[in-house]
Amino acid sequence: MTAIDPRELRNACGQFGTGVTIITTHCEGRDHGMTANAFMSVSLDPPLVAISIAKSAKMLCNIQTTGRFAVSVLAEGMEDLAWHFAGKPKLDLRDVFERRNELPVIANAAAYFVTELADEIIAGDHIIFLGHVREMSLQPSKRPLLFFRGRFGSLADPHPAPAMLENAAYEFVW
Repeated sequence: MTAIDPRELRNACGQFGTGVTIITTHCEGRDHGMTANAFMSVSLDPPLVAISIAKSAKMLCNIQTTGRFAVSVLAEGMEDLAWHFAGKPKLDLRDVFERRNELPVIANAAAYFVTELADEIIAGDHIIFLGHVREMSLQPSKRPLLFFRGRFGSLADPHPAPAMLENAAYEFVW
């Protein structure tokens, strides 16, 4: 079996376009945030979302200490916030947070989720946190900021999703 080159794995995963989020918590009297695209919905009942955080990230122990985190889905035009929380500070940013259930969320985000930690799963050099959603908001008029091949982008021509039957499960076989 051939060893997988970590850089090539990262490049291959970069072929999967994602949204961009800011993960936040409030710990020891300070707000903490980091940019991440490792976010997904897990369950509707109970309402669960998941994030994946590197074991080396400062955010890891903050979430473990507080047992809470929020996820803000960035909207188009929020690239400066994404860079800021990815370690390339934009010193002119002001008033980026709103308080929701005592946690910071990004003001004017496309959506946010405020969670209580439900579980954590060790996954190689990362920890996957499952968060039980306690509060959320959606701004349907806002388009998401996207990330693909190491660059930010946006939807070129969004088309509405086809109507789906409620509670239907679909499986496609080729």
